[in-house]
Amino acid sequence: MGGRAMRLRVTLTAVLVLGVALVAGALVLVALLGSVLTDQVCQDARDRVTQLSSVTGTDRPQSTSSELIQWTAVPGGGETLASPPTNGCVSVEPPGYPEDFVFAAAPLATGGDVIVGKPLVDVLDSTRFVRRVLVVGVPLMMLIVGGVTWVVTGRILAPVTAIRREVDEITASELHRRVPAVRTDEIGRLGRTMNRMLDRLQRAQESRQRFVSDASHELRSPIAAIRQHAEVARAHPGRTTVTELATTVLDEDVRMQGLVDDLLLLARSDEDHTEPPNTPVDLDDLVLAEAQRLRLATSLTIDTAGVSGGQVRGDEAALSRMIHNLADNAARHARSRVAFTLTESAGTVVLAISDDGPGIPPADRSHVFDRFVRLNPSRSRDAGGTGLGLAIVATIIERHHGTITVHTADTGGATLEAKLPPADSDSGRPRASTGPRAR
Repeated sequence: MGGRAMRLRVTLTAVLVLGVALVAGALVLVALLGSVLTDQVCQDARDRVTQLSSVTGTDRPQSTSSELIQWTAVPGGGETLASPPTNGCVSVEPPGYPEDFVFAAAPLATGGDVIVGKPLVDVLDSTRFVRRVLVVGVPLMMLIVGGVTWVVTGRILAPVTAIRREVDEITASELHRRVPAVRTDEIGRLGRTMNRMLDRLQRAQESRQRFVSDASHELRSPIAAIRQHAEVARAHPGRTTVTELATTVLDEDVRMQGLVDDLLLLARSDEDHTEPPNTPVDLDDLVLAEAQRLRLATSLTIDTAGVSGGQVRGDEAALSRMIHNLADNAARHARSRVAFTLTESAGTVVLAISDDGPGIPPADRSHVFDRFVRLNPSRSRDAGGTGLGLAIVATIIERHHGTITVHTADTGGATLEAKLPPADSDSGRPRASTGPRAR
C-alpha cells in the first residue's frame, strides 16, 4: 500500500509539473506565433503602401476583398479607415467588417495620404488551429507521461517493496534471512545495507545467546558445588564437619556473588550509552593504591618505578575497577613480578601493566577481551576467575574513549596497554577507535 501511494505521488507530481510547463509553453507559443504573423502582415501592408505612394493620375487601385485602400487629398484630412503611425502599423476593426485589419499609411507626392489595410483572418485562423492542437496535445502528452511514470516508478519501487516485505517477515528467530540485493544502483545499495544491518543484529543476538548460556553455566557451577557438599553432609554426616561445609558454602557464595556483580556491571554498561562524568581523575593515585594492594595480598615483586603523573576525566570508580582487573589479571599469570608504568605524551595517557608469565599468543590476543574467555582451560576456576575481568576492562576503556591492546613484555610475559585522552583534552572527547574490544 505504501509503494502504491508513493507511485501515485510521484506520478501526480510529474504530471503536474509537466502540465504547468506545457500550458506555460503553449501560451508563449500562441502569443509569439500571433506576434510574428501579425508583424508579417504589417510588413506586407507597409510594402503595399510604399508601392502605392508613387502612383499618380487616375490609375489608383481601389479596395478589394483582400485589401482595403483609401486615398486622401489632404494629409490626415477627412474621415479615414485608421490613423497608423509613420513607419508603423495599427490593428483595428473597420466599420462594416467582422475582423481586424492591419493598416499602414504613406504620404503621396501630390499631397494627401494612402492607407492600406490587410486582413488578419489568416493570423487568427493559424493561431486558432495551433490552440486547438495544443488543447488536444497537452492533455494527451500529460496522459502519456503519467502512464510512463507510473510504470517506471513501479519497476523502480518493486525491489523496495520486496525488501520491505522480507524485512517485515523477519523475526528474532529468523535473523539468518536476507533481503534481495542483486542490483547495482541505489536500491541494490539499500539492500546490501539492510543485509549488513541484519548481519550485525544476528551477531549481536548470537553473542547475547552465548553470553546467557555462558552465564548460566558459570552460575550453575557454584550452585552445584554447594548442593553436592550439602547432600554429602546430610547423607554422611561423619565425612564432613560444619566448619568444612560452611567454608565451602561461603567460598562458592563469594565466587557466585563476584560473578553476579560482574554480570550486572556488564549489563548496565550495555544499556548505558551516556557519557561518563567529566571529573578529573589522577590515575597515578589509583595505580599506586592498586600496587600497594598487590604487595600486601601476594608475594610478587611489584615495580612502580615507571609510574608518573597522569590525569584523565571520567568515572573514578570505573577507572579504579579497570586498573584492579588489569592488576589481578597480571598477578594471576605472573611468576614473580608485575610492573606498572604510567606516562603522558603526545596528548595521550598511557597505562601499561606487565607480568613475567607465559604471555598471550598473537592468535589469541583478539579474543582476550571477549566475555567468558579463558585461554588456559586446564587451570582451576579459582585461579582463572570468571572470564569477565578483561571484558569489563575493555568496556570501561571504550566508554572513556580509549583503546586497549596486548603486547609482549620485555620479560616474555604479557603487557596490557591502555591509552586514554588526558584531562586537558577537548571536553567533547570524540570517540576514538578501539583496539580489541569486548563483543
